[in-house]
Amino acid sequence: MNHTKSYTLAEATKKMENYCAYQERCHKEVVEKLREMRMIPEAIDQILGHLIQENYLNEERFAKAFARGKFNIKKWGSNRIVRELKFRDISAFNIKSALSEIPEEAYLETLDELARKRLDQIKETNNLKRKKKLADYLLYRGWESHLVYEKVNQLIK
Repeated sequence: MNHTKSYTLAEATKKMENYCAYQERCHKEVVEKLREMRMIPEAIDQILGHLIQENYLNEERFAKAFARGKFNIKKWGSNRIVRELKFRDISAFNIKSALSEIPEEAYLETLDELARKRLDQIKETNNLKRKKKLADYLLYRGWESHLVYEKVNQLIK
């Protein structure tokens, strides 16, 4: 027999308030969480409405915090950040607004820092293979290809 706890609307709402207060969430994460709690669609809509109205849930704020965090902590480039935000169903307007949170100067400095650090770790002696390994690494992290190839050619003569 399946013994999953069932929640009243008030309990579920309180639980979601705490869930959103702990860290920024996107609508998609909250809806998934409510579905896991076996809430009916009408209840999900009502709880979402409440969370938005009480400012527990704000897609723009989530997108900005997400972009800042992934850039500052994980050193992701904008392509990777955009891809992850799209995966979370964030609107194009909010994605654009989130990317504006990253200063251009800091963006280029981070790319340089990341590339130099990674280059020191690459043990390959063949310059072509070194270039490829460095480029692949930076592209995987979501940096724009024109910036990557410019940086790779600058660092490996």
